[in-house]
Amino acid sequence: MNHANEHIYTTELTDSGLLIVTINIHNETMNVLNQDVMNAFTQLIDTIETDSSITSVILMSSKEQCFIAGADIKMLQSTQTMEEGSAIVSSAHQLLLRISESKKPFIATIDGVCLGAGYELALACHYRIATDNPATKIGLPEVMIGLLPGATGTTKLSRLISLPTALDILLTGKQLNAKSALKANMIDEVVPSSILLSAATKAAANLCGKIPYKKKQHFKQTFFKWLFSLPLISSFIIHQAKKSVLKKTKGLYPAPLAILDVIQYGLHKPLSAALQFEATKFGELSISKEAKALMGIYFATTELKKETFTQENITPEKVTHLGILGGGLMGAGIATVSIDKADTNVRIKDIKDDGILSAHQYINQYYSTRIKRRILSPENAKKKKNQLSSSLTYSGFQKCQLIIEAVFEDLTIKQQMVNDIENLGNENTIFASNTSSIPIKAIAEKAKRPENIIGMHYFSPVEKMPLLEIIKHEGTSEQTIANAVSFGRQQGKTVIVVNDGAGFYVNRILAPYINAALRLGIEGVPFEKIDRALVNFGFPVGPIKLLDEVGINIAHKIQPILEESFGERMQSSGIQEILIANKRLGKKVKKGFYNYQDKGKKNTIDPSVYTELAITPTTVMDEKTIVQRCLYPMLHEAKRCLDEGIISSERDGDIGAIFGIGFPPYLGGPFSYIKNENIIFTTD
Repeated sequence: MNHANEHIYTTELTDSGLLIVTINIHNETMNVLNQDVMNAFTQLIDTIETDSSITSVILMSSKEQCFIAGADIKMLQSTQTMEEGSAIVSSAHQLLLRISESKKPFIATIDGVCLGAGYELALACHYRIATDNPATKIGLPEVMIGLLPGATGTTKLSRLISLPTALDILLTGKQLNAKSALKANMIDEVVPSSILLSAATKAAANLCGKIPYKKKQHFKQTFFKWLFSLPLISSFIIHQAKKSVLKKTKGLYPAPLAILDVIQYGLHKPLSAALQFEATKFGELSISKEAKALMGIYFATTELKKETFTQENITPEKVTHLGILGGGLMGAGIATVSIDKADTNVRIKDIKDDGILSAHQYINQYYSTRIKRRILSPENAKKKKNQLSSSLTYSGFQKCQLIIEAVFEDLTIKQQMVNDIENLGNENTIFASNTSSIPIKAIAEKAKRPENIIGMHYFSPVEKMPLLEIIKHEGTSEQTIANAVSFGRQQGKTVIVVNDGAGFYVNRILAPYINAALRLGIEGVPFEKIDRALVNFGFPVGPIKLLDEVGINIAHKIQPILEESFGERMQSSGIQEILIANKRLGKKVKKGFYNYQDKGKKNTIDPSVYTELAITPTTVMDEKTIVQRCLYPMLHEAKRCLDEGIISSERDGDIGAIFGIGFPPYLGGPFSYIKNENIIFTTD
């Protein structure tokens, strides 16, 4: 049956009338829903409805660790009009309603990724079984690309499960494992992968003649679902959710607000009216500049995962033993992601017992939190922690394939470390520096094997910040680049590779942004107003607060290097030098721009900082001007980095800024913003 659609699915009809539909979209690594797939499924439903020999249906996938990953985002990105966007999901509504309204039971079997339109297809089925496979992830993450779940997902999930839980899933785009999805009532059963088909066959037999099927729920679950659906209570919940969304997003992202509008409108209306409104809102979002930007980021990060960054076809060598020099916050953070994500044995060296102790405490605390949140069992956490060893000497470092130094910015010390590692005798060991500003060429200047030296610039806190900026100097070998890129991805990082130069890319564009903010302060613009303007624009924190978080003295170490290389445009404002001299170093010493002593005045500027700087904050300036004064130097520097070949593409520049310094994602990155706003910079 349906031989014309064998490139999308195959079918097998058993003697009992059970139709097993195996989805396997050819030439795709993952199953995705597009118009061709929906057309093929429409034909399949026609056959199922008219063929009396078919009594029930199982939907499964032959793709390894994937049911359906979602809709084809290329199809969604190509929409040009609201009507076109609405039409895409309206046709999906028709198809999925035919499944949910069928008198023949449909069973969804989920083993692996089941996201977006994939879960919406499962949602249309009468029974959903998922496996306890760690790769099984269930959710509706459309909000992450500026859209709402438009193929019945927003409307149906808010009716299927309790409203607060539905809002949490829809507004965050979170992906649940099978156990959590079962607890939320998103699925009906969890089984091992080995018995998935037999469990589905049993469910199909049990449901025959019992459609529509009503799952038996615990009284408490049923009661709270009913309670939260009452008009007065549901309106209050949605109102509170909207306040929370506006506080977090400043209203810059329309998708979460549209999700709330759809639920508010449709929760107590007939399904047909609710779905029509869902389609209308989806159409509006599909052509929004925010959705186009966020989908652009999705495609850019997808491309980056495939990028080799080498000119030759080189197979990366797996890193099983990692060495880290320095047990401070950066060293401990790098060790944590290396153990947790890359499953690597890590050995840390520090010059003091306190440094070693601090690193162990850091990792112990990380895994204590994982145990408390039931992400890991105590036994598995112990195994992970046992992958860390430490030393005050270089003992054991000779077998490390990669060694990352994470000490303070001192060229002489870094060169000495290169010499020490080379003297261990392993000619294949890669030496990577986590320097934030010192050119890698300078670190490699006295090396015997400069081809093994590279920069691996992480961002703090390492476990949370997604970017890894890898820096190659002129002598770095292709094998070294390939190994560093591969290991960074094992650590769960989004990797960009940039060419060598003072400040590299991310810190080079960050410095003029910070300097501009400080100069506004000197002119008398209140520091809190500067931060507020940039946060309202979409940055996670303002430039002044960022200085406090990073450490004023740490940030300042980059300044002389940049000023020496780029001259007047990177010249210091003078503010940081005064604050450092007064031991006002930021949050870590509870004395910076912001008030850390009085809890009642949290997130307010410490007025004494103005006295120390001899500044009177009286200047009135509108937020648009503040944003332009701070942002344009960053944008101009990004363009210079592209023109000079520090970065190889606008794509890398956009991703580096978004993932490295929190450039507002809804704007698509500095280069997308320059293009969309038609900003023209003259060359110097």
